[in-house]
Amino acid sequence: MPATGPPHHERTRRQRRWKRHGDAFPRILIACCALISIVTFLPPATRAGSFRIYDHSASATGQASAFTAQADDASAGYYNPAGMTQLRGVQFSAGTTLIAGGFSFQNGAGTQANGDLRGSVAVPPPSNIYMTANLKDLGIGSSDSTAIGLAVFSPFGTLTRWPDSSPFSTATTKAAFELIDIRPSIAFRPLPNLAIGLGADIYTFSGAFGEGQVERQFRWPGGLGIPAGTGMELNGRDTAAGFNASLLYTPLRNEDGRPLVNIGLIYRSQATLHLDGQLLAGGTRVADARTTFVVPQVLTGGIALWPVRDKEREWKLELDVDYTGWKSVRNLDTTLSNGLAIATPANWTSGYTVMVGTEYKWLNPAPLPDWDVALRAGYWHSQKAIPDQTFNPAIPDGDNHAVSTGFGFMCREHGQFLGVIPCGGSDKALSPKGLGIDLAYQAILYESRTVAGNVNPTVNGTYRTTLHVGSINLRVNF
Repeated sequence: MPATGPPHHERTRRQRRWKRHGDAFPRILIACCALISIVTFLPPATRAGSFRIYDHSASATGQASAFTAQADDASAGYYNPAGMTQLRGVQFSAGTTLIAGGFSFQNGAGTQANGDLRGSVAVPPPSNIYMTANLKDLGIGSSDSTAIGLAVFSPFGTLTRWPDSSPFSTATTKAAFELIDIRPSIAFRPLPNLAIGLGADIYTFSGAFGEGQVERQFRWPGGLGIPAGTGMELNGRDTAAGFNASLLYTPLRNEDGRPLVNIGLIYRSQATLHLDGQLLAGGTRVADARTTFVVPQVLTGGIALWPVRDKEREWKLELDVDYTGWKSVRNLDTTLSNGLAIATPANWTSGYTVMVGTEYKWLNPAPLPDWDVALRAGYWHSQKAIPDQTFNPAIPDGDNHAVSTGFGFMCREHGQFLGVIPCGGSDKALSPKGLGIDLAYQAILYESRTVAGNVNPTVNGTYRTTLHVGSINLRVNF
């Protein structure tokens, strides 16, 4: 009979490879089981999303932001700075996220109201800028194990508008919270398969990225000499700092040294914003105002597996679990310079978001030589962080599901971007070695939420929300 299966030398080579990595598999299985256990046994009341922005690059958005353990482009500056050690040369990425959709409300009396993002699309859209550099490729040092990066993005935010005639206009009519994070970071590999990242998070507001302040508008219910129905505004701004620490562990690689298994982890610390601003009535200052908002700590872990990774194609599967410490938001009380205070209880709940994503990539396919083409998809599930008693329509929080898809094109070496621009092939300093574009679409579907027992009874009712997210990033590798 003819022999079946691979030749003897091929079997021997595979056996040596599996033996070399054999003791890594117990650790991989433990990590997988731990993540699955977390997902399975999370108390339902503690999972949360609130107004956290998860989408910070089109390559990740296409995978429902399950990117912590992959982190193999410049957006690693957000998802896992330790992943910057996987990148060579200087890499740059810039992108934006277009968010459309709206909200609806109906109370027990049948009164309805519809809200939006202060327009058909949120403007200005949340955007991101990333730059990473391998120090050896910059001519600094002899080791390629250290990289630095700078990231600018919007980690938390809301932009909502409800009609002045809504039943809950004394709670909110408009709101904006467009915080930005400026993150310088450094990453290094103390061991061949372990990378560590450290960075600072500088939280601030800028008119280039929105209102330049926290803002909530509402209608005055009456009293204190201010006529009922007067348009009121509370605003404030501040700058605060936190830190982040991350790691990327690669227990298994293929023969070319590329990861077959990655385990990623990032911790983002808490930071406190003392928001100093004003209380305005009809556009006129009533008093100076101060509110404290605690940016929550965040812990995200993920595991990525490549069932296929060779010179022609790559297939990745990833599971991420994200914990956001929303319990730090106990109240949003406002102290006024005239000695009065506006009590605003919060009592938000910490919780988890679970993200699953996949990417299939063709390397130098025959129809597009010198190109990499990636197809992506993903799903996440997140539950509400804000309880009924302190719910405010300014943040129409609720249980939600997101479904994502996307694709990416990276042009390298002798290819041409858009058929015109050379993508690489030059050895000159600061000459592009690759040009790419990533696109993604995501539908965020909120489950219908009925609020009851709110401290402001006009807020009680049923809320429905659907959002559509489109992301684009342009990448340049030097």
